[in-house]
Amino acid sequence: MAGKSFSDEDFACPVCYEIFTEPVVLLCSHTICKACLTHSWEEKGFRECPICRKISLIADPPCNLALKNLCEAFLKERSQRSSQGPEIRCNLHNELLKLFCLVDQQPICVVCRDSNKHQTHSCRTADEAAVDLKEELRRKLKPLLEKLKVFEDFLQKCTETAEHTKFQAEKTEKEIKEDFSKLHQFLQQEEAARIAVLRAENEQKGQMLKKKIEEMNREILCLTATIRSVTEQIQADHISFLQRYKATLKRTQCNLKDPETLSGALIDVAKHLGNLKFRVWEKMKDMVKYNPVTMDPNTAHSSLYVSHDLSSMRLNSVQQACPANPERFSFYQVLLSSEVFGPGCHYWDVEVGKCEEWALGVCTESAHRGERFLESGVWRVWYCSGVYRADSPEKRYVTLRVKQRIQRVRVLLDWSGGQLLFIDPLTNKQLHSFTHSFTERVYATFANGSSSHFLRILPLRACLILKDSSTV
Repeated sequence: MAGKSFSDEDFACPVCYEIFTEPVVLLCSHTICKACLTHSWEEKGFRECPICRKISLIADPPCNLALKNLCEAFLKERSQRSSQGPEIRCNLHNELLKLFCLVDQQPICVVCRDSNKHQTHSCRTADEAAVDLKEELRRKLKPLLEKLKVFEDFLQKCTETAEHTKFQAEKTEKEIKEDFSKLHQFLQQEEAARIAVLRAENEQKGQMLKKKIEEMNREILCLTATIRSVTEQIQADHISFLQRYKATLKRTQCNLKDPETLSGALIDVAKHLGNLKFRVWEKMKDMVKYNPVTMDPNTAHSSLYVSHDLSSMRLNSVQQACPANPERFSFYQVLLSSEVFGPGCHYWDVEVGKCEEWALGVCTESAHRGERFLESGVWRVWYCSGVYRADSPEKRYVTLRVKQRIQRVRVLLDWSGGQLLFIDPLTNKQLHSFTHSFTERVYATFANGSSSHFLRILPLRACLILKDSSTV
């Protein structure tokens, strides 16, 4: 087929106009697809050539093998041409670009190869060069695909983080509103109570003044009547005046005492308004708690549940869907405080109660949040299977001698003095101590292996201290 260029029409069946499939030849020399001939004969009910209408005496015409081979070769060549793309010719010599110059990294024709420009260059056939270069590009494509996977994974994490952030914002807003609702309720109740006291005082003093006013009105009426009677006698004729003089004189003798000055009749404004805000604030301290340490839920392992006030935590029975942010613990079931502690003394009390497994301590800011956590700057005391132990970067699994089960633990950090103490605040006995020259700031660490009992940071008792403003 290399000597002549064939087209689809040269190998088309005269019935279906497609490239011959299983061509058979009739006695009249016409060639037709076997399927087309069978369909024609079945439709007409007798055997005739669909082209010239001559009756075929052969029920099973022979296959035209030569034509079949030619059709298959034509289809194969067409398929190859299709896969290789269009024939591109050299712009200089109008020859097919069948070679590839390895030096100039470009396809060339045979004439270009023999020219001065490419005569000394190494060349390969275009097909071979394409196969090798495609394989090279596949190798170079692999890191790009891996990089794409990294970016797609990171995008997924960003999307999950955005959703989690939205959930956090909505939940936090709800809890803020609930806390302020409680404060509003307290203030409203306090306002109502104080107004009720004010109104009761107003009612009591109003009744007292009303009683006094009524008494004064009666005395005034009595005196007015006496004065009117005496005045009438004075204005009477002399004989009548003298006849009633003794009785009139007697009426002028008044034994009424002067009214006493009213004391305590006014509203005690100072009692109601004096330091009002301070006294309400002082009363509010009984309902407001202060925790010296706050648990940071963004560091909590996904198996931990943290209470809404961030003061207690326990193991969750169901793994939570949390973003894999770098602050979060991915291996150990641990969380950190939101506060970071530096120079000075700090302490916090933790109620461990009936927790079956727990751990308390501190870790450096740079401590690893994965599998190497315990090896990267952690000092802690922990309880498991009835045994108390201590870990530090210098030594791990130190068994502690504790006679009775601990209910509370006080963690006392003297960062500047290089000491970390663990004390039972109920008995004031020391459980363990670490000595270390701290150079990094540290977080408080918390771990709880119990799903039925909370590990809880105990609040400090609020105490108001008054100072002279001149000393501030």
